[in-house]
Amino acid sequence: MRNKTRFHKPPQDRPAPKDTRGGLWLYGLHTVRAALANKRRIVKRAVLTDRAAEAIGKGLLGRVRSEIASPEAVAKLLPAGAVHQGAALLCEGLPKRPLDDVLAREGDGRRIVLVLDQISDPQNVGAILRTAAAFGVAAVLVQDRHAPPESGVLAKAASGALDIVPYIEVVNIARALEALGEKGFWRIALAGDGENTLKDAKPEGDIALVLGSEGSGIRRLVRESCDQAAFVPIDAKMESLNVSNAAAVALYEMRR
Repeated sequence: MRNKTRFHKPPQDRPAPKDTRGGLWLYGLHTVRAALANKRRIVKRAVLTDRAAEAIGKGLLGRVRSEIASPEAVAKLLPAGAVHQGAALLCEGLPKRPLDDVLAREGDGRRIVLVLDQISDPQNVGAILRTAAAFGVAAVLVQDRHAPPESGVLAKAASGALDIVPYIEVVNIARALEALGEKGFWRIALAGDGENTLKDAKPEGDIALVLGSEGSGIRRLVRESCDQAAFVPIDAKMESLNVSNAAAVALYEMRR
């Protein structure tokens, strides 16, 4: 018998009850749609407004228990101020993936890995993930102790990209860069005092592009693990770009 999506409509004068079994709440139409489309994501429960359920579609909602609720009821499940667009999804965090498994996938053309060194703001990391998805990045690599964990804030800023681009946590970035070099990746540190412009530094073949935090930049040992440092030329009136904007400009150059 064919499965049908079932919507349970709680009374509108009280919020939908919170799930006490734990899990991760994702929210926003793009984020929820991408999570439902990702077969690696274990989903538990969706709470949606009528309009959000229609926008996401019965095809994706068929894999999760779904409830129709008011916008206020959806908001009660989430952190204060969360822009949920009428969609909230309770799920488990994504399973950890080794970088070797991700790089083993066949693909066309140059592989690009983004390496984020101590970028801790989930809004910035989410924006970088979104840009990475747009430019076909193979993986975004972070250090487990100095990067934002998977969360609703990170996923919302990524606008669905967290379920598209592998988000890989490693113990030591310098060692991960050494391993990438052994796999033939040319490792470029993006730094304002780089030796060449990114355009001139761009080689043929696979690239690992390293970005550091806006405050302290790329750490010394991480930079020493790169083949060269390059910069994006900007007007002298500005000292630097926001790191997510720098990532967008750099990835455009890599794909140009």
